[in-house]
Amino acid sequence: MTYREALRSTLREELLRDDDVLLIGEEIGVFEGSYKITAGLLGEFGEKRVRDTPISEEGFVGAAIGAAMLGLRPVVEIMTINFSLVALDQIVNHAAKIYGMFGGQTPVPMVIRTPGGGGQQLGATHSQNIELYYAFVPGLKVVAPSTPADAKALLRAAIRDDDPVLFLENLALYNTTGEVPDDLPPAEIGRAAVTREGSDVTIVGYSRMAAVAADVADRLAEEGISAEVVDLRSLRPLDRDTIVASVRRTGCAVVAEDDWLTYGIGAEIAATISEGAFDHLDAPVRRVAAAEVPLPYAKPLEQAALPSADSLLTAVRETLAAVGRLP
Repeated sequence: MTYREALRSTLREELLRDDDVLLIGEEIGVFEGSYKITAGLLGEFGEKRVRDTPISEEGFVGAAIGAAMLGLRPVVEIMTINFSLVALDQIVNHAAKIYGMFGGQTPVPMVIRTPGGGGQQLGATHSQNIELYYAFVPGLKVVAPSTPADAKALLRAAIRDDDPVLFLENLALYNTTGEVPDDLPPAEIGRAAVTREGSDVTIVGYSRMAAVAADVADRLAEEGISAEVVDLRSLRPLDRDTIVASVRRTGCAVVAEDDWLTYGIGAEIAATISEGAFDHLDAPVRRVAAAEVPLPYAKPLEQAALPSADSLLTAVRETLAAVGRLP
């Protein structure tokens, strides 16, 4: 099924499974969602379970926090992660902190689903990858599935989790397809996946760039290069052990991310590798990220600013060339 279908089927299954689950967001009901993730759910479950809201992210995220504190399990859809900035106070100062500030008396079991990413010609303010803002905050869990199967397993886990979870989607992934088992259990939040084993270099990515890394690994295999791919899946908690173990096996690492290079997710990964696998490194950790500009609208400029399979291939080849590992 597609990534989009995996999300929709999971929402439906969780609405059927637990009467405390409800959906909240702009245009998710009558219009069936900007990306049609919630298509048909209003007709099946009614206005009490699928709630259309005004264009007021701060208001409906705050309402969801209150509902979660009182025992419901709201799943909020924010039309794009860029709009989450309007609700930043609610997410960072309330959803993330209420459990700790009140001594564990009040869990906040809610999910915020939101897509991000460039490549769709939506302009600089609608094409950002600002997940770092949230991965930085203790009290939140932040997940970023790259495949339809992981989308289903992680969304199922997020809805059943007693902590607030930011569920990151990428617009470029919605129409991608993959096998999704019928009996797929909830994933373990905070556990990365080695999606391809290899011996020459570790490629670390998440969300769209994990999918790009898988494609790059296939292309490298044709050249006789064995690349191991680590899909982070979760940004907070971060599975440092899996990253470090992989780099200790391969001795080389390239990190791919859709956000900006400076202060990005990749910087944290590089630091993790330095702390946990420094003596095993044969070359410095390389990072591939977006150009440090507001993303252009013009298609050629937008594509040039985004990390790509070609830029990741170049980084891997240069890393291996520096240590004499190219075939």
